[in-house]
Amino acid sequence: MSPAPAPRYSLVIPAYNEEKRIAYLFESITQFDGELIVVCDGSDRTADVVETIAKNRPSLSIRCLRFSTRLGKGGGVIAGLAAAQAPLVGYLDADGSTGIDEICRLFGELSSFDAVIGSRWVPGSQLAIRQGWLRRLESRGFNGIIRVLFGLSFHDTQCGAKVFKKSAVDAVLPHLIARGFEFDVELIWRLSRAGYRIEEVPIVWQNKGDSRVRKGDMIRMLTGLLRIRLHPGMP
Repeated sequence: MSPAPAPRYSLVIPAYNEEKRIAYLFESITQFDGELIVVCDGSDRTADVVETIAKNRPSLSIRCLRFSTRLGKGGGVIAGLAAAQAPLVGYLDADGSTGIDEICRLFGELSSFDAVIGSRWVPGSQLAIRQGWLRRLESRGFNGIIRVLFGLSFHDTQCGAKVFKKSAVDAVLPHLIARGFEFDVELIWRLSRAGYRIEEVPIVWQNKGDSRVRKGDMIRMLTGLLRIRLHPGMP
C-alpha cells in the first residue's frame, strides 16, 4: 500500500483554552485542501472538542496536538509548524477573526513570495468590526517600537494570519527564541535577515473580542523583543 500523499497546505491553529470558541471556528470551515493542526496546551477541554469535531468531520483533515504544559503562543505555533507536512504552511488565530477564505487567498500569493502576512493597517484592508480605540492605540504604539528596534517596515506584525513556504520556515525555526506573543515579530525579522521575500497584504478581518493578550503580556512581549534584539544569534 502506497503512503498517502502529502497535504497541499498545513494550517496551524494555536488553541489555548479555546473550548468555548473552537467549534465556531470549525463551523466556518466548510472545506480546506490540506491539514488543520490544532495545538492544545491549556487546562480545559479544547482537545476533546477538537477530536470530536475531527471524528464528525471526516472530510476535513484535522490533527490535534496535546501538550500538558503551557507552550505560549509562539511555542504552540512552533510545535505546529514543526509537525506540518505540507510544502506551504501557515497559522491562524482560533478566534476566527480571519476567515479560511482569506487564508486560502494568502496561500495563493506564495507563488511569488516566501512569506505573506495579512495586515489590518494597509490600504485595501476591510475591518468589519474594529477593535476599541485603546487596543488600536496600543497596536500602533507597539508597531512603532518594532520599527525602531528591528527596522521592519511592515504595518501589522501581530495579525494572526500568516503563510509561508515550509522551506523558509524550516531554515529559521531552530533559531527562534520567542515563545510568547512576540514570536510573530521574531519570525518575520529572522526571515527578513535571511533574505526571504515577505509581502504584506490587506486582509478582511473582524474583532472577535476576548483577546488573549493582557497587560502583563504586553510587558513580557517588550522584554522578549529586547532580549532578541540584544542577542540576535543566527541567522
